[in-house]
Amino acid sequence: MESAGMDGRTTEEGNLPDGLGAWLSANAVPLTTLSADGPLDELEPLRQWFGKVRILGMGESTHGTREFFRLKHRLLRFLVLRMGCTALAMEASESAARAIDAYVHGGPGDAALLVDRLGFWTWRTEEILHMVEWMREHNRSAAEQVSFVGIDPQRCADSAAVVREFLRKVAPEREAPDLLDVLSEARPGSLPDPGQRLRAAADELAAFLVGHREEFAERTTADAADEAAWHAGALARAADLVTRSVLTEDAEQSALAVRDRHMAEAVTSLVDATDGRVAVWGHNGHVGTGTYANGVLSLGSRLRRRHGEAYYALGLLFGKGSFRARQGNDLEGDAIAHRVGLSRRTVESRLAAAVRGDYLADLRAADPGSDAGRWLRAPRYQRSFGSNVPRLTYRFHVAPLVPAQEYDGIAFVARSTCSRPLPSFRRTGREPRPV
Repeated sequence: MESAGMDGRTTEEGNLPDGLGAWLSANAVPLTTLSADGPLDELEPLRQWFGKVRILGMGESTHGTREFFRLKHRLLRFLVLRMGCTALAMEASESAARAIDAYVHGGPGDAALLVDRLGFWTWRTEEILHMVEWMREHNRSAAEQVSFVGIDPQRCADSAAVVREFLRKVAPEREAPDLLDVLSEARPGSLPDPGQRLRAAADELAAFLVGHREEFAERTTADAADEAAWHAGALARAADLVTRSVLTEDAEQSALAVRDRHMAEAVTSLVDATDGRVAVWGHNGHVGTGTYANGVLSLGSRLRRRHGEAYYALGLLFGKGSFRARQGNDLEGDAIAHRVGLSRRTVESRLAAAVRGDYLADLRAADPGSDAGRWLRAPRYQRSFGSNVPRLTYRFHVAPLVPAQEYDGIAFVARSTCSRPLPSFRRTGREPRPV
């Protein structure tokens, strides 16, 4: 059992005080609100945390927690308005995100339809829509614009549509409808292809459009030729993903590893193209600097190897409450509410006992030789829920971690509530179209 001492410290199973409560009481930044529109002055201590950071990975232990989304929106506002952030890189379809990026820079479209087009129920929420609308409003008058960039190579129907239309204008004999149709519908690992024929065909198509760019620009426009070449590259990345097996002897050749590798390369390309900071939005399993799923190197691990301490992994954890997720292996049904309480075996329970309420903590600041530092650098367990959870046993699902190795900082939310879904446009006949 854990018990609290008079100084706020707690003991675990009769052991000596671990010092975590005292350290957090002295160093955590309390959050008086989790509203996306909350005051930014409250976040000013983060300026010192992120002083030399170019990339902030903002995680989430569930894809269906309203408070996580609102807090990350607020952090994005702080980064953009006070720390020179110029891009949000999101664990969302790189293909469909192009239309949202055009929208936040003043382009046409219905924001809700464009958010739905991202293809994941996880982002089809009021909270994400609110963030996209804020980005557009910010860009109306800001000298330093902020971009919305998808980094996930899956869900490439928009790229297939753009390439198909462009080829019909400039080289109808190269349209390759079978290739475009297959890639539009495929999912990671769904088309294992040891012979790499599909990948080779997608690579060849991308090379064709790049190689004839100047010719095609003269026949259309330079922007149209560039856009078609970019989307052909997105199709090649999607082909690389969908033709890999989910489970392989070499974990780095699996679909899971290829996905995180492409996402890391997309973030690095974004960093190389801008002088500003980049915020990365994804699950804790991706932004953390460890491994997952049979030893696959995460997106965060790859960014740490490439960018060192310029990458900061912020894990978002919650104490108890509800969140949305699909059940079992259902890939098409509605996400429903799931509820969990505190469990003594998890790091979340310890964080809830250490400090009341919601807060942020910079784990880099904990002295490794202190009691708290040793606790943070010892093996623990955290809760981790993906877009799907087991029907009955999800409450008991935990994942191993060493907190101060997996994350550079944490945001702790005492109570989680469900994200708020937007209407399903496909069911109401308001099917989004590529823009």
